[in-house]
Amino acid sequence: MEGQVVVTSSQLILGVKLRDDARFDNFHGERNAAVAERLQQACQPPVTVPVVVLCGDSDTGKSHLLQALCHYAESQSLSAVCISITELGPFGPDALTGLEQFNLVCLDDLDSVVGQTGWEEAVFHLYNRMLDAGHQLVVSLSDVPASLPFILPDLSSRLSHGLTLQLGIYRDSDRKRILMARVEQRGLVMADDVAGFILRRAPRRLGELLAILDSLDENSLQAQRRLTIPFVKTVMNW
Repeated sequence: MEGQVVVTSSQLILGVKLRDDARFDNFHGERNAAVAERLQQACQPPVTVPVVVLCGDSDTGKSHLLQALCHYAESQSLSAVCISITELGPFGPDALTGLEQFNLVCLDDLDSVVGQTGWEEAVFHLYNRMLDAGHQLVVSLSDVPASLPFILPDLSSRLSHGLTLQLGIYRDSDRKRILMARVEQRGLVMADDVAGFILRRAPRRLGELLAILDSLDENSLQAQRRLTIPFVKTVMNW
């Protein structure tokens, strides 16, 4: 059942699709390599910490790591589900009911419901059910729990006493390594001078940098042109 998990919750069927390219072996960048390794180690059975909190800016790869963790769990014959709270929001807090059946539950973007009593209570009860079942809960936040405006003190306390892993902003060397890895993955060819040119002019955020690569890839295919500095200048209006 790799990559596809069906969750039954309050008569609601949710299909959660894992990205096939979100794995530990293609999480590039030395800055956060140690965190990725620690996350993988921490979530191997038996469960030793009731909750793992992955903290970091929206551009540090939290979603990639949570999905990679689910892929890894499934490779170990464990059941796993990764859910974006942002996408689950319209279905309401009851959508978390029954998730404790999984060996691993990853809740991404927990920030989106911080300050909402119903959701906070649902996450707190899920935490307790996962603990009772001996299963692993992992959540992602933009900052450490104590720095966020939780309404429910018990939830903030539980999260604060879990294992907190902090992701850092990517360095330029990491951004280049990630860019070149994506270039290779797409079957493109990019010289170092072209990569350097793009990195000097692209926005700092990794998501925007990779969006530029998407545009260059599409235009290169349509124009049947190599990725040269003049071609990049033309496509990006730089």
